[in-house]
Amino acid sequence: MVRGVDLDLAHVRAFVLAARELHFGRAAETLSISQQALSKRIARLESQLGTELFRRTGQGVLLTETGRRFLEPARRTLAAADQALAAVRDERRPLRVDVWGHLYAPTRTLAQVAARIGEPSLEFGHGRDVRSVAAALLHGDIDAGFGRVHPPLPAGLTHRLVRLEPVDVILGTDHPLAAEPALRPEQLRDSVLWTPGALDRLDFLHRFAEHFGIRAHAEGPNLGLDHFLTDILTDPRRVTLIPADVPLPQVPGIRSIPLMDPTPLYAWSLLRRDHEAHPRLPDLLNAFITEADRNRWLEYDPTRDWLPEPNSPDR
Repeated sequence: MVRGVDLDLAHVRAFVLAARELHFGRAAETLSISQQALSKRIARLESQLGTELFRRTGQGVLLTETGRRFLEPARRTLAAADQALAAVRDERRPLRVDVWGHLYAPTRTLAQVAARIGEPSLEFGHGRDVRSVAAALLHGDIDAGFGRVHPPLPAGLTHRLVRLEPVDVILGTDHPLAAEPALRPEQLRDSVLWTPGALDRLDFLHRFAEHFGIRAHAEGPNLGLDHFLTDILTDPRRVTLIPADVPLPQVPGIRSIPLMDPTPLYAWSLLRRDHEAHPRLPDLLNAFITEADRNRWLEYDPTRDWLPEPNSPDR
């Protein structure tokens, strides 16, 4: 855009993310760098261009007029660079897919579709949450993510809903409702929702508790399903939710009971960049679609099921 200037894509990416967030701290978190490092990248870009792109305020930053003009070409520059990188990548390398939501074992579903894509194989990694996986995607460290997605997503990413899974309630045999063959979610209002981490960071459980009026909750570290379920037994009022297909460890004193009227559904999505992609990523997406059709994974009846907004089965 300026004669004789070779733009550093790391600086351009920092600008685009800061322009989206209008906050250097949040943009730095998305890039997994310090706010100081992000500020230096943008300052160097502004120095190269010979103009200010942001106006600093007490609440954050605003784009200057030049910054607004630069934003869309900057986005196109990043997209073109990503496409160029994809053109020279080895098509035979494994598809790198990060999963999150360890407690719910998302690799169960991936294992069902992996055999359909043939070579190259899938290479699995684990992200802490959707935010960390989104950052890895934007950096080009992975090709896709798989787990529960909830907006807002960073610019440049998209997702496809591939499975809606019924959820059961897990409780101890000393719980007052333990003898019931099935339960309605509203019957859990006097229970304590036991969660693997802070409730406000667990979108599905948070929305479930709010919707069905479960006011009491307790949290513990996510040290694996065995440990998590064993800790339910320390309080007979505790309950938690697990997708119905997850094989439960042999923990004495634990019961799994179906929920109905309505049945909560846990939404699984394939998260990816909305432009450049591994050449075999479409094969993985098609395998998900095939398995979803064969196993009726996307069946949803609003009169029978509960699906927290903003998930939608037509995505």
